[in-house]
Amino acid sequence: MTVEQPYGTWKSPITAHHVTANTLRFGDIVIEGNDTYWSESRPEEGGRYVIVRRSPDGALTDINPPPFNARTRVHEYGGAAFTVVDDVVYFVNYADQRLYAISAEAEPVALTPNDDVRHAAFTRDRFRNRLIAVREDHSQSSTEPQNSIAAIDLGSDSPEHSRVLLDGYDFFAMLRISPEGNQLAWLCWNHPNMPWDGTELWIGTFDDHGDVVDRAMIAGGPTESIFQPEWSPTGELHYVSDRTGWWNIYRWNEHGSVNLKSVEAEYGLPLWKLGMSTYGFANDGTLVAASTRDGQWRLARHQPDSNEETQIRLPSTSIGLVTVGHNIATFEAASPVEPAAIVTVDLETDRVSVLRRSSFVEIDRDWLSVPGAITFPTAQNAEAYGYFYPPQNKDFVAPPSELPPLIVISHGGPTGSADTGLDLKLQYWTSRGFAVLDVNYRGSTGYGTPYRRSLEGNWGIADVDDCIAGAVHLVSEGLVDGNRLAIRGWSASGFTTLAALAFHDVFHAGASHYGISDLEAMTRETHKFESRYLDALLGPYPESKDLYRQRSPIHAVDQLRCPLILFQGEEDKVVPPNQAQMMFDAVNEKGIAVALVMFEGEQHGFRNAVNIRRSLEAELYFLSQVFGFDPADEIEPVDIANH
Repeated sequence: MTVEQPYGTWKSPITAHHVTANTLRFGDIVIEGNDTYWSESRPEEGGRYVIVRRSPDGALTDINPPPFNARTRVHEYGGAAFTVVDDVVYFVNYADQRLYAISAEAEPVALTPNDDVRHAAFTRDRFRNRLIAVREDHSQSSTEPQNSIAAIDLGSDSPEHSRVLLDGYDFFAMLRISPEGNQLAWLCWNHPNMPWDGTELWIGTFDDHGDVVDRAMIAGGPTESIFQPEWSPTGELHYVSDRTGWWNIYRWNEHGSVNLKSVEAEYGLPLWKLGMSTYGFANDGTLVAASTRDGQWRLARHQPDSNEETQIRLPSTSIGLVTVGHNIATFEAASPVEPAAIVTVDLETDRVSVLRRSSFVEIDRDWLSVPGAITFPTAQNAEAYGYFYPPQNKDFVAPPSELPPLIVISHGGPTGSADTGLDLKLQYWTSRGFAVLDVNYRGSTGYGTPYRRSLEGNWGIADVDDCIAGAVHLVSEGLVDGNRLAIRGWSASGFTTLAALAFHDVFHAGASHYGISDLEAMTRETHKFESRYLDALLGPYPESKDLYRQRSPIHAVDQLRCPLILFQGEEDKVVPPNQAQMMFDAVNEKGIAVALVMFEGEQHGFRNAVNIRRSLEAELYFLSQVFGFDPADEIEPVDIANH
């Protein structure tokens, strides 16, 4: 029986506990022989990353015992923290950033010293019994960390320093050794570029001493983004480039590069984390690749000779971490009604098997809001994109005269994208009677290079305009209540949230999760990887200091007129905690309702289940106080100043 009840007050089976209970976040995937390995972050273990092995019989085995946490801090965002060689797992432990080896039932053994040097993105050099890795040296505290490509000898009986093979660039990524073992391919780039702005693809030859000689740049440059070099089984180097305005796959040989198929689709991703992958090769040379267009992902096989493409039909709308073995493709996949899972496809039969689900919570589909893709007009006569989630709960309807409150979400990055994979944190809101708009504002990936670059010089303007335009569009369509508009975001989208509240008078409440409030402080205090990110988004600092101040919400608090709640990790190295504190102090001094929830031990992004649950419930409590409804949930109150 359906009950009539106001929006926001609906009782939902998707509780904050369901969002985190038995819910995993997947990291890297490695195929070694007949076994498949992946890493998974477990909120119930404080976000610890555990490497899991799946045997052909389906048995699952945890590899690294507590308290070992397989997570690297290279580039701070990490990724590619482990590899497997002949059933020996090599992984970086988060606490000390040392490389460990573990096999069978043995305890992990450290291979590198405790010397403030980090490693990631390992590739096996079978012919020289070593690992090649990205190296990041933090031992000189007075200078910026030094990045390089290094070799780690696996035959040494005692820990020793890794040996630098290549340096001279600010960043390195995606190391690939040719099938014959005689060549190395790698990506590198320099400040102020981010990897989606411009990277270089190099190859070199190993000499008798294992050094890399005869080096040559074969693709890329300051305005061409290269992603994921990969050798085919026959030794042909492939890579992804955006030189046509879309990230397409190319094949290179001594005669030059050939675009395998020029299409308006993206086979590349913004390289926020090491280890990202969209394609790979089976042993027979078949290329299996995932691509996206307008936010929708597909998987296809490409024959090596004819390059004939055959789509592999999947229910998934989101695909990532593509890893290809002998006759299988393994990847992370999700759909609007299925949470993320590690999935494998038999390339001979197209049979799909689920190896591991990210959530074991069973939710009736009648409680799930299925998004619709929308395109809407925005400022500068442009268009923007998003996914609209209407309220959905099979047990409740709202009074006929009532329209739902709207929460506008903007993704992080800001170079990133929203997708339609099932997210229980989002469904937490829709099942209680909120509408949600997930915006792919100008600057998002998945819509071609010009759209991605349209945020350059316009951060804090175009993204904010698009969030506002999306909300106004839904109000004009009669789908949401124009008097109950909220905006929320995290990290870079937290900045978008704060800017929308400080510089515009459209939203009636906001929630910033570890968001940026002071752009000057951000660029002065953040880590190396992002220290020049704002050069393109705003302008070089300090030359553009005035612009940084103009765009910073902290300097426009006098214009902010609506309630705000802030969430922050006390150990965040990407967005320092003082950013949230400064914003809270300024809003509090103005006399506006404001709350600050700090989480001890959390960094950039909350990983502890208790804190994730608290942030959801605290935000619901805050909105209930602002919009004047009584939630069905029993929630510990939040201390709201000036309320």
